Amino acid sequence: MALTETAIRNAKPKDKPYKLSDSGGLFLFISPAGGKLWRVKFRTDGKEKLLSLGAWPQVSLAAARKERDKAKETLATGADPAREKQQAKLRAKVAAANTFGEVAQELIDKRRREGMSESTAEKSEYYVSRMGNQIVRMPVSEITAPELLAVLRRIESKGNYETSRRVLQLAGRVFRYAIATARLVSDPSRDLRGALTTPQSKHYGAITEPKAAGELLRAIETYEGMGITKLAMRLSAHLFVRPGELRHAEWDEIDLDGALWIIPATKMKMRKAHQVPLSRQSVEVFRELMPITGPSGYVFPSIRTRNRPMSENTVNAGLRRLGYTGDEMTAHGFRAMASTLLNESGKWSSDAIERALAHGDSDKVRAAYHRGTHWKERVEMAQWWSDYLDALRNGAEILPFPEQKRG
Repeated sequence: MALTETAIRNAKPKDKPYKLSDSGGLFLFISPAGGKLWRVKFRTDGKEKLLSLGAWPQVSLAAARKERDKAKETLATGADPAREKQQAKLRAKVAAANTFGEVAQELIDKRRREGMSESTAEKSEYYVSRMGNQIVRMPVSEITAPELLAVLRRIESKGNYETSRRVLQLAGRVFRYAIATARLVSDPSRDLRGALTTPQSKHYGAITEPKAAGELLRAIETYEGMGITKLAMRLSAHLFVRPGELRHAEWDEIDLDGALWIIPATKMKMRKAHQVPLSRQSVEVFRELMPITGPSGYVFPSIRTRNRPMSENTVNAGLRRLGYTGDEMTAHGFRAMASTLLNESGKWSSDAIERALAHGDSDKVRAAYHRGTHWKERVEMAQWWSDYLDALRNGAEILPFPEQKRG
């Protein structure tokens, strides 16, 4: 006799397991513990087998009957429904391990091991997150060009043309890596070339005029937000390293007694270790930070966890709080400010300034020569620069730099 939901609901466990039969080989297995499990009995290759369909009430009587009928259809084709189900589970497991997000993280971790800077790795992870869960959780082999384009269009709709372009670039690298690791046949991102709006090139907002620089430095001293944000803005001005290099600074890289910060090659854009001489003022800021975030780990840790550096938006957010727009001043703008004013001072060689900015040199011999030759000049320049910033901040009369002869 066919089963009913009422009969199933009223079935009580017994000392030994027993079955309630339905039809077509479908039955309900009731365990002594009270579990009610759907199973289908079938024969293939002369052997009797069982196929599990799940537990009641999660799988209703009607749903169990549909699964039984599907199993019979599979059996009619000569296939084993139990084996087919097992293979489907395996395929789902493999697909879950090969989602876009999983493959992207695998690629980023690989590039980390190969020397990619942490700030670049974090940016890559950020661009992955901008793609949204729909793409990130989808098996990489199932993503189509239209689905990818829809994500990019959503980013573009907010005016973020450069972000959309970078997300597409990253997606292409992930797809090509998936191809190289035999998880994808073709790259859907290649069909989107020319589909996105080309962003207009835009320079980082930067203050490069002495009087305005003095006003900025005085504004920083009035900052009333997070204390370490104020100190980060101070160091941004005095050290003019890249924002990512400052965020990822760790205490074991800094020798306060020796007035030296050695940034490892893995954290540098050019993949070469960079030595930063510290002025007296810079050392004072680090000493002020020491009881707050030291003596180990990140100099500027995240407010959420000391295991990660502060957000890349922290200094920019501080500048916005002071009233500076992105067109006026940015965290990266401190580098342009230093480059402009140091060059205009006429006191320092352009090579020493370039070394201080950690700009690359295609000539390796020349680069090595510059590192050794200009160190003493860079140490003197670091102290002069900090003294000059103090003078600007204190409102000293600013005289124009002498005109320099251009050769």
